[in-house]
Amino acid sequence: MEEYGREPCPWRIIDDCGGAFTMGAIGGAVFQSIKGFRNAPSGINKRFLGSLMAIKQRSPIIAGNFAVWGGMFSTIDCTLVHIRKKEDPWNSIISGAATGGILAARNGLPAMAGSAIIGGVLLALIEGVAIFFTRMSAEQFKPPSFTDDPQFASPPHGNPS
Repeated sequence: MEEYGREPCPWRIIDDCGGAFTMGAIGGAVFQSIKGFRNAPSGINKRFLGSLMAIKQRSPIIAGNFAVWGGMFSTIDCTLVHIRKKEDPWNSIISGAATGGILAARNGLPAMAGSAIIGGVLLALIEGVAIFFTRMSAEQFKPPSFTDDPQFASPPHGNPS
């Protein structure tokens, strides 16, 4: 059940987990470098050192959190594909909601419900935008229709007067 050139399900989990780790490492490094630079004492050398220290301390944690989210999301998504026997946007939406809920389970039922709603809504938005762009890009490859052009229209039926 390959879709969009993606790996089959058992390997997709590992692939998505690694991709999420990489995104978390790069994004965390950028964010933490800015945060460390701003929060360091004055002086350019101290600011660069503060930036480097913040990257070293926090970026691996952020990357790990992203990897956990990506691995859990892909595991739930592959499970839904196996159970439902089809790949559609509902799998991603349900996976996002379940992942958000499971990761917030330690904080209690209200936090779990809120995170599940946020996860489902975010994935629904992502899937909606993906469907929109897919349909918009499909429009440009649609073959031209000659029935819409007046010069190719059929003559009127009956008396022309």
